[in-house]
This record gives sequence, C-alpha cells and structure tokens, in this order.
Amino acid sequence: MYLCDLAPAHIRAIAPYQPGKPISELAREMGLAEGDIVKLASNENPLGISPKARAAIAECLDDLALYPDGNGYALKAAIAARLGVGLDAIVLGNGSNDVLELVARALLGPGTSAVYSEHAFAVYPLATQATGAVGISVPARAYGHDLAAMRDAIRDDTRVVFIANPNNPTGTLLGAEELHGFLASLPAQVAVVLDEAYGEFLDEDLRAPSVDWLAEFPNLILTRTFSKAYGLAGLRVGYALAHPEVADLLNRVRQPFNVNSLALAGAVAALGDSEFIAHSKAVNDAGMAQLLAGCARLGLKHIPSYGNFVCIDVGGDADAAMQVYQALLRKGVIVRPVANYGLPTFLRVSIGLPEQNARFLAVLAEVLEQA
Repeated sequence: MYLCDLAPAHIRAIAPYQPGKPISELAREMGLAEGDIVKLASNENPLGISPKARAAIAECLDDLALYPDGNGYALKAAIAARLGVGLDAIVLGNGSNDVLELVARALLGPGTSAVYSEHAFAVYPLATQATGAVGISVPARAYGHDLAAMRDAIRDDTRVVFIANPNNPTGTLLGAEELHGFLASLPAQVAVVLDEAYGEFLDEDLRAPSVDWLAEFPNLILTRTFSKAYGLAGLRVGYALAHPEVADLLNRVRQPFNVNSLALAGAVAALGDSEFIAHSKAVNDAGMAQLLAGCARLGLKHIPSYGNFVCIDVGGDADAAMQVYQALLRKGVIVRPVANYGLPTFLRVSIGLPEQNARFLAVLAEVLEQA
C-alpha cells in the first residue's frame, strides 16, 4: 500500500512486541476449558489483587462516566508520602511501559542513540527504534548487564541508557555499589533509566537505595509498576521518579488522562496494602524454591533469578525448545519462549501458586520424557 510506504523506515522496520499468550486464545486454539489452563507466561501475581485494591476499585464504578484526575493527585501524593519525594518528581504512566515510551519520546530522536543490554526488556529497543534513534545492544555478562562494557559503548550522541534491575527476562541483579559507581561515571547529558519493575520481590538487603540517588544524580530516572507484585496488570498503571525538570519534560509528552480512574484508585489502595505485598513475596519465594527443586530433579539448568520468574534451559536447540513449548500448550500450560531475547533453548516460567507450579513441573516431565 502506497500510504504505508511513506511511513518512516524506522517505523516500518519495527517488529511488534509479542506478549504472553492469553488463556482465552489457547482455549480457542486447543479446544480446552479456560479453567483447565495454567498461565505462567507474563509474570503476573498469582494471588490476584489485594482486597483493599478490590474495594477501592468497586467504589469508583459509579463515576466511570467522568474523566479521571489527569494529574493523578491522590496517587502521586501516596507515592510521595511512601518514598519521600516531591509531587513534582513523579510521572504517572499507563503501565511502566508507557513511562519508558515517554522517556524515549522526550530524549531520543534521529541522530541520537540509546544503550541497553543483550537479553534486556524488549521495550527498550522498540521504544528507541520508534523515535528514529540508534539502539546499541551490549553483549551480556552471565546473562546480565555488563556495566563496564555499557559505559564503553556510550557515544557522543547517546542520550539514554536503559537498565533493568532485576532484569527481565533473565532475572539477574546488579549490586548497589556497582550501580552507584556506574551512575557516577556517566556524563551529565546521558539519562539512566533504572527499571525496577520487580523490586518488590527482592529481600531488603538486596534493594539499592535508588530513591536516595535521585538527589545525587539529576540524570537518573526510576521506573516502577503496579503490574507485578501489586497485581494490577489488567489496569495498566506505573510511574517514574526523576528530577523535577526531567519529570516536567516527560509530562509534556504524556497523553492526557493516560491513567484511568479504576487504576488510580486501585494503585493508591494497593500501595498501602503492605500485608498483601509481604504475602506475595512469601508466595514467590516458596514458589521459586519449588520450581528450582523441580529443575534439579529433572536435571535442567536455569538462570538464577531475583524476580517472580525463572528462565529454564530445556536443552537441545531452538527447534527442540519450541517443540517443548508447543507440547506444554497442548496440555494447557502456558510459559514464555525467549528465543527473541537471544535465549533460544530457554523457557521463561512465571512463579505461580503451589498447585500451578506442581502442574507445570509434572507436565514438563511428561513432555521431556516423550521428546
């Protein structure tokens, strides 16, 4: 089509993001009952949402004919109170993906570049490419970020460095001292996006004091989400913390009303439900141990993970891993192939409830035995 040919080449070259397969889609494809399907593909909270968030959302239903608060005051105030930052340092997004896109739109464009790691979140190269900027992928070290190599990869035209900690999809973690040293080594005109989508799953002693670093590094942007530990993936709400001038810049390219009323109310309540978050972490810790014990029984290697998922090497080659993935689907178990992340023999498995983890391990054992 001639119209499409006129679109910028960097847009036409984008390979769309591939999300985890929905339960409803697999049910249609395989003729399975939705209730018989286990989805461990998208790093969602298997506990669902907190009772407090559910109640807050229900209270908003009568007001859905009204636009939401475009400034998200109540949520910003809750975040500010919890983290000790100013309201002017907060940017709300339709999920943290939205905030990543805002960073790219505000800071990147033709003639600039962004640096990110091999095996890092697919949205980083997608957001970069959509602006016409050049993406620089730096080879990973032990499946994670090689900060020294990433520092060396920075060019005069580099404006953004993306770092996920813990990293998705590999689950690797950078230490606070290493991260701080990296930040201190960068020129002031290079923004560092520290994506902490899975930070709630870390033990306290492993969490970097990243919010404190905002005062020291005006070029630091933190991104966080309510989609993982807080269980609000279906409502799409996340946020960034940044120097007020940077936050103002991001808000200039943010769409009006980008966070809906239900998401705003649910996020405020979820943020205050510390008991639910503690329970979610405990379930995740136990589930991780359950999956790793299963891998050991099956003789399968994995990448040590600090998130709510683990990458399991099912062996063979890319074709063999895809065959295992397809066989799992036929038996009603959805996981995530990660060949597109440069991990062709791995499957990423989200941590579920004990019975979901057990179902996955039993089906995986059957599939591998029949292979």
